Amino acid sequence: MAIMASGLILLVNTWGGSFVRLDRTQRAFEAAELLNRKMIEYEIKYRGRPLEEIKDEEDGKFDGYPEYTWEMSSKKMEFPDLASTLTSREGGADAITLNAIKQLTDAISKSIKEVTVTVNYTRKGKKPQTFSVTTYFVDYNKSASLGVPGI
Repeated sequence: MAIMASGLILLVNTWGGSFVRLDRTQRAFEAAELLNRKMIEYEIKYRGRPLEEIKDEEDGKFDGYPEYTWEMSSKKMEFPDLASTLTSREGGADAITLNAIKQLTDAISKSIKEVTVTVNYTRKGKKPQTFSVTTYFVDYNKSASLGVPGI
């Protein structure tokens, strides 16, 4: 009888653990699908448009998914100052190279915008879970003149 009772307890614990893992997997799948939908929505909305039209922040809720909310944030692409790296090496860098690097990083910064979409899952009495994805929007119509003829 004791063997049968311990076997039954083991079986119930196994099933309970399976249901918890299944629920966790379902939440992760839903969050991934909602992230995918929202990111596609932004890609369609801003395709071929100037980067300035992308808002800095937005948020909202998903229809049919009351436990999920979303947030979008965007920021200008920032590059580190490469001048200090170039001047610190032996022989340093000349003014023309430093000027070209500065103009190039400025042009790239103006042509790329980082967009992050976050999906938050909140269940009553539980710690919220967040899922995020980041992409980069590129404006190919921005000029990247380096002040050098032919470039």
